[in-house]
Amino acid sequence: MSFTSDIWNQTASLYEAIIQHPFNVELGQGTLSAERFTYYVQQDSLYLRDYMRALTLLGAKAADLDEANELITCAKDAIQVERDLHGMMAQTFQMPPAERQEPACFAYTNFLLARTALYSYPVGLAAVLPCFWIYREVGLHIAAHAAPNNPFQPWIDTYSDVGFQAVTDRMIQITDRAAEQSSPEIRADMAAAFRHSTQLEWAFWNAAYTLERWPV
Repeated sequence: MSFTSDIWNQTASLYEAIIQHPFNVELGQGTLSAERFTYYVQQDSLYLRDYMRALTLLGAKAADLDEANELITCAKDAIQVERDLHGMMAQTFQMPPAERQEPACFAYTNFLLARTALYSYPVGLAAVLPCFWIYREVGLHIAAHAAPNNPFQPWIDTYSDVGFQAVTDRMIQITDRAAEQSSPEIRADMAAAFRHSTQLEWAFWNAAYTLERWPV
C-alpha cells in the first residue's frame, strides 16, 4: 500500500464526517441557504490567497525542478479556476467582498503556512494534499447524488471535473515520492500533518454552516 493510501485509510472516518456534514448534504440537495454559501465563498476566497502562498513556498523548496514547476503552475492554475468560480457565484448570489478570515479559516491557513515554511518539504506536501484530495472526492460524491437544477451546479462541476481529478492525482504522486525518500520520523510527521489538515477541512465547512465569527 502506498503512503498516501495508508494515510487516507487512517482518516476515513474524518472523510465520512465531511461528506455527511449538513453543509455538503444540503449543497448536494440544492437546499443550502444563501447566507451559509455566501459565508463559505467569502472565506474560501481568503483561504485561497494563503493556499497559493503555501504552494509557492513548496515550489521554492522542491529539489526536483519539474516538481517545483508543477507546484508553482498548480498554484497559479488552481487559484485562477477557483477565482473564476468565486466570481461567478458571487455575481449569482450577489455576495459582498470578503473582509477578514474568521477563526476556522485563520487556523487552517496559518497551519498550512507554518508547515510549508517551517517544516520539511515532505511535511508541507502532506499538509496541502487534503485540500486537493478531499475536494475531489466530495465533488465526485455530490455530483453522483446532486438534485437536478441545483443552484450550486457550477461548484459541483468545478470539483468533479476531470482536470481537477488529474491535478489531484499528480499531487498524490508527488507526495508518495517524497514519502518514499523520507525517514520513518518524517513520514510520521507527514501523516500527522495530513490528519490535521483533514480535521481543518471539516472545521472550515462546519464554520460556514454555523456562521462562525470571532467571539470577541
